[in-house]
Amino acid sequence: MITIKQIYNLAVKKGIDADMRPNQGVFRKLKQEKERYNNLPQDEKAEFDLEKLTNPYADTRYFTDNPNKKIKRIYAGIDIDVAEVLLAEKLSQKKPIDLILAHHPQGKALAGMYEVMQMQIEMLAMYGVPIHMAEDLMKKRISEVSRSLAPINHNKTIDAAQKLDFSLMCVHTPADNLVFRFLKKLVDRNQKKLEFVKDVLNLLKSVPEYQKAMEQKGGPTIFTGSKENYCGKIALTELTGGTSGSIDIYEKLAQAGIGTIISMHVKEDYKEEAAKQHLNIIVAGHMASDSIGMNLFLDEIEKKGVEIITGSGLIRVKRFKKSKKK
Repeated sequence: MITIKQIYNLAVKKGIDADMRPNQGVFRKLKQEKERYNNLPQDEKAEFDLEKLTNPYADTRYFTDNPNKKIKRIYAGIDIDVAEVLLAEKLSQKKPIDLILAHHPQGKALAGMYEVMQMQIEMLAMYGVPIHMAEDLMKKRISEVSRSLAPINHNKTIDAAQKLDFSLMCVHTPADNLVFRFLKKLVDRNQKKLEFVKDVLNLLKSVPEYQKAMEQKGGPTIFTGSKENYCGKIALTELTGGTSGSIDIYEKLAQAGIGTIISMHVKEDYKEEAAKQHLNIIVAGHMASDSIGMNLFLDEIEKKGVEIITGSGLIRVKRFKKSKKK
């Protein structure tokens, strides 16, 4: 049987293992965080989030008074709000739910989501954008996101969960890292077959979550360009690293030789800028993409014998077979 803390630690481990940055780079940043903490005045140390010393993902946290609680049954969803907590309470009347697991961040994980956007600097560098340019553009965007998150009622859902005696956890960037790695491997394995944008689109549609999302009119869609366009070099952006990056990065990606971008979601003004830079954009679908990452993580939990109940837009697809009991 697995505990809340063990599920949390598993999320962090899986996130690091799937991180597009080299592991030594992730661990170097954790080391830098520890050095920063050690050099803080005592009064500032009291305000420091100690989870940052071992978890490089500020948007992934758990909220419970009992992290050693044994977990038998989880209610998991993409967006968990007060309504979802009330639904979990209703479901618990039939069979107890031990943990509510959200993908999108809550509480201090939401307030600190802008911190993980630093990842996008190295991701852009991976696709050929000079790192100093990526850093300069992303700093401005990170500051914007930080300010936009400040007035949000971060703790509303957590308060509701606590009132109803539910433990709650959110797993954001680790799950996004898993879908990024999954799709990058898929694209890399099929690179020779991907000549036109339609080939990339059809490849995405071969993924079960995207197939189901197509039935719900939420699957892969071409936002800029056309099916008959050459796809050129493919980049996966806005799949991990918090939220949308800088709108100005499309010019740099085009200059780096990128022809097609696969993304979870794209704002209208971003779409227009990408079209101006002659980029093809395929929006894979937000809920379906998030579902892939969550499914890869939930599989690991279910292997431990935990029952998973899903809702809130999560398209559950299992990629493992339970061993038969003797």
